[in-house]
Amino acid sequence: MVSNEQGSGTVLAAGVAMAMLLLTVMVLGLGKATTAAARAATAADLSALAAADVHRGLAGGEACQVAAEVAAIHGALLVECIASGDLSVQVTVTVETALPWPAEGRSRAGRPPDSIDPG
Repeated sequence: MVSNEQGSGTVLAAGVAMAMLLLTVMVLGLGKATTAAARAATAADLSALAAADVHRGLAGGEACQVAAEVAAIHGALLVECIASGDLSVQVTVTVETALPWPAEGRSRAGRPPDSIDPG
């Protein structure tokens, strides 16, 4: 008697292998996205600090130009730079990822705000 289930183990093994491959790709993508987010945060912090030094007159140049240069050194693109009258600078940078959207980092450097919201 011939069974109609011949080869079903092969199909099952191929399905399990494909599921494991898909899971591996997803984990690797998540790891790359996490690394890009950390790079974006670091680039934003360093860009804001450098720009704040320029804005306060501790270094030469133009604050937002310096922020863009520091971001570029760290593999990021400066998206927004706001130099405020209170001698603080806020920056937003992005880092390209393997995902369809970039990782974003935001940072502020300068004097602490006059009022801090505890909530």
